[in-house]
Amino acid sequence: MPLIRTIKTPLTPRTVFTVLVSLLVVLLLVTAVGLSTGSVAVPPDRLLSVLTGSGSDVDRTILMDLRLPRVLMAILVGAGLSVAGAVFQALLRNPLAEPYILGISSGGTVGAVIAIGLGLGALLVPAASFAGSILVMAIVYAAAHRRGQLDTYALLLSGVMTGAFFNALILLVIAVLNQELRNAFLWLMGNLSGARAATLAVVAPPALLAMGGLIWLSRMFNLISTGDESAMQLGVNVPAVKRTAYLLASLLTGVVVSVSGVVGFVGLIIPHICRILFGPDHRLLIPASALLGGSFMVLADVVSRVILAPTEIPVGAVTAALGAPVFIYLLRKS
Repeated sequence: MPLIRTIKTPLTPRTVFTVLVSLLVVLLLVTAVGLSTGSVAVPPDRLLSVLTGSGSDVDRTILMDLRLPRVLMAILVGAGLSVAGAVFQALLRNPLAEPYILGISSGGTVGAVIAIGLGLGALLVPAASFAGSILVMAIVYAAAHRRGQLDTYALLLSGVMTGAFFNALILLVIAVLNQELRNAFLWLMGNLSGARAATLAVVAPPALLAMGGLIWLSRMFNLISTGDESAMQLGVNVPAVKRTAYLLASLLTGVVVSVSGVVGFVGLIIPHICRILFGPDHRLLIPASALLGGSFMVLADVVSRVILAPTEIPVGAVTAALGAPVFIYLLRKS
């Protein structure tokens, strides 16, 4: 309950520290659950033995080579999508804005499906997905520019229409290149089974840099949320901030989608939950969304691995099943 009451108190350094440390502890506990749980259970004592340098070779292989990269990738994807969702909602002043709605996830999926259908190597699939996300980002960004200004309404509408076009293109590509239908559909529904340490090493640095840049801009988002004219009167270069934030959020989305496929609802519901619990100040909202989004994605991945074990279901299906009822509940209660 103390965290919920922070919405009624001024945002102080002590409040920020308390909330973020609490969410970090939750994330660490969820990470331990993610490492311990799976088709082969690893009890906490054996998990601790491996982390301290002892333990059996089998446990070490399961935890360090298979589960740890996957859990870290889930944290990165959940945090990235949540931060991007919070930023898009602030920039567009629209509670429904998120990476999937803006079409960026769809662009990444087109690139991945084409790479899968052509039988390209596993390392080229994320690269193709990232290229697709960048393409959509450029199209939407160009369409939303009017007289040198970034029109937020045009940005949202351009994203919706571009996303719809690329969703249709996905079906066309699958129909033409149908030899890898199963892998393509797994990508469409979100999938973390391909997480590897090498892939994580490639995608983590740009994702973390993008998140850091957006957190640094969080104070500006507070001012922009009150209206462009008010923010300009307070000395904010609104076009430059919007341009930078949009590019960083799009880059962040493209990076995480390149390794996870389409994972819906995370960028939509996590910022809303954090806003209800901790208030609308983006100086706390964005880092809190990153931590809570990471925890949510790890739990969703655990459910995807164990609910029908040893068969694995796509993590995107789990996030949709968990996210839709939560969003409807929040919508009715707020």
